[in-house]
Amino acid sequence: MSFDMNQLGALAAQMQQRMAQAKEEATNTEVTGQAGGGLVKVVAMGDQSIRSITITPDAYGDRELLEDLVTAAVNDALRNSQAMLAQKMQSVTGGLPMPPGMF
Repeated sequence: MSFDMNQLGALAAQMQQRMAQAKEEATNTEVTGQAGGGLVKVVAMGDQSIRSITITPDAYGDRELLEDLVTAAVNDALRNSQAMLAQKMQSVTGGLPMPPGMF
């Protein structure tokens, strides 16, 4: 069995291209986080940016509670964004673990 470095390089380039495409798709994908049973909802993008925050009028009564709910919803949205990106990358790599910072 011979080892072809050119073929290995081509496969690596192909995987890198698929990973870049998956990352771009993830960047443009919205995920939602929420807290307080939906009193606060946050929409985040795959690039970890926050697109919107929606607060229902029922959440306005207690300022400290509202602050906690917003924080929890933002954290939930960002976790969901990270999980979505990891899932997209895993579909490209076939489940192979990638070094940190690879995507």
